[in-house]
Amino acid sequence: MKNIVKPSGNGAFGKQRFDYIDQFRGFVGILMLMGHSSYYFNAIWLHLDPLDPLFPDWAQFALRYAGYLCAPGFLMMNGAMVWWSFHRRIVKGTPEGTARWHLIQRGLFLILVQMTWVNSSWGGFRTFHLWHFGVISSIGISMILLTAIIKQRWQIRLLIAVIILLVHPLLLRIAYNPEIIWQEVLMQTFVTAGKFNKYPVLPWFSLAVLGSVMATGWLEVWKTDKKRIVMSLAIAATAFALAIIVRMGRGYGNIFPFSGFGSWSFFLDQKYPPSLFMNLWFFASVVVGVAIFIALGKIIPKWLVVFSIPGKVPLFFYAVHLAVLGIFVKRTGWFYREGGVTETFIGVAVMMVVMLPLCVWFFGVKRRSKNYFIRMI
Repeated sequence: MKNIVKPSGNGAFGKQRFDYIDQFRGFVGILMLMGHSSYYFNAIWLHLDPLDPLFPDWAQFALRYAGYLCAPGFLMMNGAMVWWSFHRRIVKGTPEGTARWHLIQRGLFLILVQMTWVNSSWGGFRTFHLWHFGVISSIGISMILLTAIIKQRWQIRLLIAVIILLVHPLLLRIAYNPEIIWQEVLMQTFVTAGKFNKYPVLPWFSLAVLGSVMATGWLEVWKTDKKRIVMSLAIAATAFALAIIVRMGRGYGNIFPFSGFGSWSFFLDQKYPPSLFMNLWFFASVVVGVAIFIALGKIIPKWLVVFSIPGKVPLFFYAVHLAVLGIFVKRTGWFYREGGVTETFIGVAVMMVVMLPLCVWFFGVKRRSKNYFIRMI
């Protein structure tokens, strides 16, 4: 791929939206809703340890494992859109510093949303909980960091991502005392996971960078859907193969042991923080997912609207559905962790009925509004 930016309104940088990106973001958002519905309604969470999960059956395993795609999907799609947004602004004549500052503001806004709205929404806003750093903050910092390298050629960005992925397992060996605040904040913000943060920036930033690399192909270089699909599947196959090699080595790049190839434990290496195996595996999974939506868009485009709607306003969808669940389940205690897989999917269905009209409404508001904060959501 050649990182070529052409100042043409007819090219990628003249487009307002990419349907398959919106659809995949919406798909990931719905998977996140499913995970949150499980968290509130599924009794398995009464004894499930996210750091060392054990599942009673395939249904519970599949329900939990599907959510593993969410964070890689969010980070990669954010990286892709940061790349596209920056270059689109440059093509339209925006100074580089101004284009970067716009993205930095967006990243800072995401950190603010995490620390205020998201943290407190888990408990239905019963308390104001600032002292937690989560996935939205990780996306925000990754977005800010990405502005520093966004003009680099895709080869350099790829090299940066690979170096981070390879070094991160070594950084996990650093000993620190979580009782010492500065050590806890520093290590859990960037390297490892714990009470303060489950989503350390470094491994997730590497996926944001990889998202920007894939965007160079998806949104600019690969001119046809066939080319996008073929190249995506080839890259994903390579990443899957590398992930399997790392996992079968049972050493470097692994955190949890596994019983055998194809077992539950083979796929469930650690997510908090992600191992090298997990990052390679889910990088490939995201790339395959985007290729699938490109293909489906040629076959059944009208059926994909259910994904496009939340995918056009992903932050709104995430923040509002989490708040609604927190208020009407956690705060009231109504059916809190009393069900199973079936009840989880009933919760998803009800929330989709609530959220889809809200997303349609808010997308219209955002498109028309010039308000700074509404445009940031």
